[in-house]
Amino acid sequence: MAEHADHAGHAESAGRTDHADHPAYPVGLRLHGRRTVVIGGGQVAQRRLPQLIATGAVITLISPSATASVEAMADAGEIRWERRRYQDGDLADTWYALVASSDTAANDAASAEAERTRTWCVRADDAEAATAWTPATGRIDNITVAVLNTTPQGRDPRHSAALRDAIVEGLRDGTIAAPHHRNHTPGVALVGGGPGDPDLITVRGRRLLAEADVVIADRLGPRDLLDELPPHVEVIDAAKIPYGRFMAQEAINQALIDHAKAGKAVVRLKGGDPFVFGRGMEEAQALAAEGIPCTVVPGISSTISVPGAAGIPVTHRGVAHEFTVVSGHVAPEDPRSLVDWEAIARLRGTLVLLMAVDKIGAIAAALIAHGKDPATPVALVQEGTTAAQRRVDATLADVGERAAAEDVRPPAVIVIGEVVGVGPDSAPRPADPSAE
Repeated sequence: MAEHADHAGHAESAGRTDHADHPAYPVGLRLHGRRTVVIGGGQVAQRRLPQLIATGAVITLISPSATASVEAMADAGEIRWERRRYQDGDLADTWYALVASSDTAANDAASAEAERTRTWCVRADDAEAATAWTPATGRIDNITVAVLNTTPQGRDPRHSAALRDAIVEGLRDGTIAAPHHRNHTPGVALVGGGPGDPDLITVRGRRLLAEADVVIADRLGPRDLLDELPPHVEVIDAAKIPYGRFMAQEAINQALIDHAKAGKAVVRLKGGDPFVFGRGMEEAQALAAEGIPCTVVPGISSTISVPGAAGIPVTHRGVAHEFTVVSGHVAPEDPRSLVDWEAIARLRGTLVLLMAVDKIGAIAAALIAHGKDPATPVALVQEGTTAAQRRVDATLADVGERAAAEDVRPPAVIVIGEVVGVGPDSAPRPADPSAE
């Protein structure tokens, strides 16, 4: 035992005197349920704490003050905050310490305690005084990418972060892949492709596209992304053209089932969000009935993104406290309509209509008949977020005629309400004390 202790002491001493000549050893710490101490509640702690919280570590913050975000973590019970300066003994029974205060003397003292207690310690202010370094990390599914320059000479965190970003983005968009070893899981992903601009699909949706064997795509999905797919990917057109030819929903469901049962990774690429007038749940139910795994990837809905791209905030302080989304594919007088247009007309906020271009005249008439001001502003935004985007402004009184005169065609999002007149150049409104 004495011989072992002597050997360990020699190695420890050699590590301290010659550390500049040896690279760091990369390792993943499993901190779940283990005491972790963070000293300092400033910007460094604000950046590092969320990742530490995600590990399940038992975290104690020692700092007389903290940023608002860090304080919110303490208020939520995610960390324990001792509102005081560091004291010797604070690192007792600690597995990992992050020293990030603005008090250099306290940082030095904490580092010395960490050395005595053999606690791995990161120093935000002095990397050479630390016993551990934090890599630049990124995540994709259950994989963590960590980039660390393991030699003290020439350490540049910006270079590590740039490498991290390039690797993670490559994994997400499929430009970096290991085709012989990739996680090829048969099943279906219902992917919301966003409002049309290919850059507005989520990173998860784009990655699943890159891994797909079969893509069943809607007309309103981001079509430009299909050109990026590898040649072996089968693309099935499930376009539903209004009042024209279309692929029946039952046929779409069956195609999803058949390809998934054949062991294929299938992406159902839909416009907007799968569950916002997108029949996504019908497809999920059909898959569940056949025991086929289904992943839902939410998308950016055109209900908010298209008005935003046209310069219209669906809510604005002092103007609207709510916005309501309504499908206009069934006219107000149609017995199949599920919309209470009388109640909708009484709302004071913003009304967003989808699939309503050919019914807008009838809808406007119904709103006016139920008491809506005929002078209420209306905007029709066609092909929102794409290069073909255009906006036509009107009022409830004349929107039907304006839509016909300007030949507005689907897809178009229609916004009704005072927010239509709000834009970057409009005069600021008085502050609304009831809004944040």
